Amino acid sequence: MTKKIEKSDSVWRAELTPEQYAVCRCGGTEAPFTGKYCDTKTDGIYHCAACKAPLFDSITKYESGSGWPSFWAGISDDAITEKTDTTHGMVRTEILCARCDSHLGHVFPDGPQPTGLRYCTNSASLDLKKRD
Repeated sequence: MTKKIEKSDSVWRAELTPEQYAVCRCGGTEAPFTGKYCDTKTDGIYHCAACKAPLFDSITKYESGSGWPSFWAGISDDAITEKTDTTHGMVRTEILCARCDSHLGHVFPDGPQPTGLRYCTNSASLDLKKRD
C-alpha cells in the first residue's frame, strides 16, 4: 500500500506552478498538443509533478494522436488510482496519483496491446527523470 501524502491547499499552491496546481489539485486539463511531454521520446521514468512518486515508464509511452502524453500501462499496479468522473456530461475514468491524489488525466479502453488501455495524461502533472 502506498503511503498517502496530505498537504494543505496553501502548501500545494506554494509548491506547484500555477499550471501544475490547476491540473493536479483542481482537475484541470491543458490544451491538446501544448504540453512539454506530448512529443517527448526521452528514455526515463515519469513521476508525479506534485509528490515525485513514479507513475509511468517511457517504454509504455506511445503516440496516440490525442494531443496528450499517452501510456499503455502505469509503472506498477499501485501507482495510479481510478475514480468515476461524471463532469462535462460524460462518464469517464479519472486517473490519480495513488500517493497524493493529484489529477493526472483519464484512462480509456482504446489503447494498444498488451493492455488495450490509453492512460491520457497532462504534461503538467508529470516530471520526467531521464534514465541513466
